[in-house]
Amino acid sequence: MNLKDFIRSIPDYPKKGILFRDITTLIKNEKAFAATIDQIIERSKNFKIDKIAAIESRGFVFASAVSYLLKKPFIMLRKKNKLPADVHSVDFELEYGSATIEVHKDSFNKNDNVLIIDDLIATGGTAEGAAKLIEISNAKVSGFIFVVNLFDLGGNDNLIKKGYKVENLIEFPGH
Repeated sequence: MNLKDFIRSIPDYPKKGILFRDITTLIKNEKAFAATIDQIIERSKNFKIDKIAAIESRGFVFASAVSYLLKKPFIMLRKKNKLPADVHSVDFELEYGSATIEVHKDSFNKNDNVLIIDDLIATGGTAEGAAKLIEISNAKVSGFIFVVNLFDLGGNDNLIKKGYKVENLIEFPGH
């Protein structure tokens, strides 16, 4: 099954000049969604994993299913002011703005090996922010798995240059 066939492309969203790769068409097809989860599970064998983290919100869709199947704890990396207990916070730059993500301070044990899962990597700002969040929590980033890599926006390459292990299921040009 070619997962690319299930990704809808929407021009000029969320702003003019952006070609948005929409995963809702993939997850609404039960066979495509199952194939995606199966591929993530297969690629996760390349990582040492104590816990699985995902970036809000579309990463939660994939990571929660993977976490359940691998019987690993699932940690949510959330937008600012969405978590009720004490948090670590990281500010980062996006392709079209800036943001903050947070995690509860008690989410990780020292030296936990954490696999980060998200739906898409573009410039890599969110992924780098997630990695910093894991690291300031005294855990280790085992690596990343993305469903979609927008290869010409450089995020994937930047993560690799910083020493992170990265797996992608499918690739598209960015703009």
